[in-house]
Amino acid sequence: FVTVTDMKTEEQLSSTIKSLNEDTSLDSSRIRYVLGKHELSDFESADVVIKNPGVKYGGNKFLAAAKSIETDLSIFLHFTNAPIIAVTGSKGKSSTVSAIHYGLTKAGFKCFLGGNITVSPLTFLEETNEKTPVVLELSSWQLSDLRGRKLLKPYICVITKIMADHQNWYGAMEPYVADKKLIYADQDKNDFAIFTKDDEWGNIFASECNANILRYSSKTPSQDGCWFVKDENGTPYGKGVLQTTYDSHPKIALEEVSVPGNHMKEDLLNAALVMRLMQVPVSKIKEILATFPGIQHRLEFFHEWKNSSGVSFRFYNDSASTVPDSTAAAINAFETAPILLSGGTDKVLDFTPLANEIHKAAKVFLLSGTGTDKLLPLLDERKIKYETPCQSLAELFTKLKSYLETIESCEAKTIPVLFSPGATSFGMFSNEFDRGNKYKSGVLENF
Repeated sequence: FVTVTDMKTEEQLSSTIKSLNEDTSLDSSRIRYVLGKHELSDFESADVVIKNPGVKYGGNKFLAAAKSIETDLSIFLHFTNAPIIAVTGSKGKSSTVSAIHYGLTKAGFKCFLGGNITVSPLTFLEETNEKTPVVLELSSWQLSDLRGRKLLKPYICVITKIMADHQNWYGAMEPYVADKKLIYADQDKNDFAIFTKDDEWGNIFASECNANILRYSSKTPSQDGCWFVKDENGTPYGKGVLQTTYDSHPKIALEEVSVPGNHMKEDLLNAALVMRLMQVPVSKIKEILATFPGIQHRLEFFHEWKNSSGVSFRFYNDSASTVPDSTAAAINAFETAPILLSGGTDKVLDFTPLANEIHKAAKVFLLSGTGTDKLLPLLDERKIKYETPCQSLAELFTKLKSYLETIESCEAKTIPVLFSPGATSFGMFSNEFDRGNKYKSGVLENF
């Protein structure tokens, strides 16, 4: 028998339970649910406990009583012999792994994508072999769960830029970064590791890692790696160049892209470098990544609407933006000043980076939350106007629609409406994906 236990109630987990009960591949009569609580005897008697990465070991009497603890990731890595491409970092992980998976699939690989991107690798374990690359997005929590197990030895690993995150969990940057380092801890000279050249964290990683090191940069060329050069108009993020041992000279691998934002271009260029290490020709890489459509909840364009005056608005869902720096970057992704919808729950982060960029937004609407409470004084100091924080999405949509109807003309072809919280979703929503889906549904109902 399998016992499924969660501190969430049956009502909160109703959709998940329904999907399990309707799955004909499962014998639901052998599943026992203990919901809204944990029972110590379940952990004491279980042969193995499969832990969610978001559950802490420290001070947890239930995990302390378990004979053996695994995660879906540790089980997968124990049994698969597929080449692993692993990505971690503070932001850009999901865009990077999605672009890698998209690129390798389009290049002809039978490739799988899983991990923190909400797909358990156990769902495709039996389909993997030594010829099927598996792209894994790994959070710091998932990496921490693998500490000392000697299970993770990626053929290629990527660490996207490091910034303050999850400080409500870690309390300081050092233990947070220590978990990130586990992605390359067991690599050797048969493997590859890709780190930034633009900050000290990347330099530290490169000095410690035993794999073949490649560096990425927003502008600085590297003997092995990728970087951007200015185009003929002087645009800093004009063309993406890569140089590897497979190439006799640097080659343009990224030029025209379908997704907005310089940070998205960086993620795509890292994906290009991974594809080249998998020996995809540069000309093919450039062709494939030009068509990458982006991913859900990350600067996702999903709807266009015109008001009664005929002014057009394009709605973007960036709900996966859970740190202030990410929302600051999202604001700068648009040539036309966006109408910003932001705010949420604090993760013990500094909102100054967002406060310093938010003046570039044409209008600011906010959802209430502890993160919003930290942002407001910073906006007041800078004399930046904003609407009174809303207690729900419904209230936000009412205010937003009323405002959009007042706009009678604009110089731009369309005006972006950007939902980029820069904070977590706890309180109003189950998680950032639930938040994004409810935002999109609400937009489609109201506009």
